[in-house]
Amino acid sequence: MTASAPTLLFVIGPPAVGKMTVGQAIADRTGFRLLHNHLTIEPVLRFFDFGTPAFQRLVDNFRIGVLEEVAASDLPGLVFTFVWAFDHPGDAQTVASYARPFAERGGRILYLELEATQSARLERNAGADRLAEKPSKRDLERSRKHLLEVDATHKLNSTTEFDGRDDYLRVDNTHLSPDQVAATAVRHFRLPDRRS
Repeated sequence: MTASAPTLLFVIGPPAVGKMTVGQAIADRTGFRLLHNHLTIEPVLRFFDFGTPAFQRLVDNFRIGVLEEVAASDLPGLVFTFVWAFDHPGDAQTVASYARPFAERGGRILYLELEATQSARLERNAGADRLAEKPSKRDLERSRKHLLEVDATHKLNSTTEFDGRDDYLRVDNTHLSPDQVAATAVRHFRLPDRRS
């Protein structure tokens, strides 16, 4: 790994687990930039419905473009949030394609997985920060229904996929603040900490 290659930190977990707020707390501590998944989703929803081929192409191209530019830059790193359905093999391939520009330059690729109770996530689903950053979630009844549906149909937290890996940390943040989780992740992965 080269010293100048940026780090890519994936923050993964189910909807409304707190990926964006934890990601922002990590970015504030480290100087990394935050690319939360809705920064790419929301603009494309103005043109195409979620999940359509055109929607998926545009979102993927947008993300890969940002990831490639950051990987080639002198930025210290990027926090990228992603809902990973572990029962869907295509998601693992997508994550690998997102990581590729950093891996090719010798950057660190890290995984912070968040988990929380469904009741905590349903409460967070209506949080002010979430609704401010994610206009498509402002229809609370629809958003709540979507959260329950994806919980019922997909495996949104890992089981054994990361066993024995030192590039991975799992945190139950049901009762933890974003700053507490960020401090744990920064310490665990030995990331630069502007607060120390």
